[in-house]
Amino acid sequence: MQPLHPTSRLTLAPQILTLPRADPFASFASYEVPPLLNPHNVYAADGANDLAPPARGVPALVYVPNSASNTVDEIDQHTYRVVRQFPVGAVPQHVVPSYDLRTLWVTNDIGNSLTPIDPRTGKPGRPVSVEDPYNMYFTPDGRYAVVMAEQLRRVDFRDAHTMKLHRQLQVPECAGVNHADYTANGRYMLVSCEYGAAMIVIDVAAERVVRTLALPREASPQDVKLSPDGAIFYVADLTYGGVWEIDATNFKRVGFVRTGAGAHGLYPSRDARRLYVSNRAAGTVSVISFRTRRVVATWSIPGGSPDMGGVSANGDVLWLSGRYDATVYAIDTRTGKLLHRVPVGFGPHGACVWPQPGRYSLGHTGVLR
Repeated sequence: MQPLHPTSRLTLAPQILTLPRADPFASFASYEVPPLLNPHNVYAADGANDLAPPARGVPALVYVPNSASNTVDEIDQHTYRVVRQFPVGAVPQHVVPSYDLRTLWVTNDIGNSLTPIDPRTGKPGRPVSVEDPYNMYFTPDGRYAVVMAEQLRRVDFRDAHTMKLHRQLQVPECAGVNHADYTANGRYMLVSCEYGAAMIVIDVAAERVVRTLALPREASPQDVKLSPDGAIFYVADLTYGGVWEIDATNFKRVGFVRTGAGAHGLYPSRDARRLYVSNRAAGTVSVISFRTRRVVATWSIPGGSPDMGGVSANGDVLWLSGRYDATVYAIDTRTGKLLHRVPVGFGPHGACVWPQPGRYSLGHTGVLR
């Protein structure tokens, strides 16, 4: 396990999940995951401005991958202006914080590469060759990067630092493998199959698929987020215009919350009370109460196509890319008011708001715990 940054909050012994020795898929004898700060709140480390040492003093920027322009724009969170633009490989999809919070990775899907960014300077580094990196996550122990090779129908486990290939996990049952989140103990990963109307469950320590969950016909699952109490996975669905609720213990579908057409991105509030849902086709953001599991507010973005992004470190602003209008939106999380529209390149997608609170990153545009 790669050591986390020094912090007094990590004095507890790690949770250790030991695999049977006879398991041929076991890549290591024990799988150590940092314990939750609060067993009733998986986001307890993500409170407003609770930055870990590697994220402190880092410029507050929004990193926007423009899939149709093959560029990344950097937006100053205070001035709402683009302060840098640079070219990357073909079809950048997401900007992903590394497990140790020291690097941001641009996933150049068709370009078959990852472009590292130093968040302290905002400057890109030398690209690393990686096949079909549509999206990327990190195992909760920090050992591997988990590359969602969507077109190849693979989930590739790579060294979290060097990106050297460790194992290719073939997932032919998962057409459009792309978004995911982990159970509270970090043992299982629930993964979306965008074009297959299904979800798969990966045993992370064993590096194998252990279950497939069928969704209703023509479902198009997207982003995945765990509820603060670790009991429910929320899965956005473009086709059905809302979020599926999936039990995080038995992985059975238990409910559905209708939000709006083209439900796509999911973002917990800094106080872990609300879930923001971007409805791309409806041009709205729905706010779900984690306590009641109901929509409590709907915010409109006239003519907008809100896609992916994240919440500012202080929790006051929700930043979302406008997928079809070359814009990034800044939304006041207290009122739902649209604060700014920032022009960017074409096809902005998985924008990363940085820095963000949390001890370590599980990937995507900022899934921190």
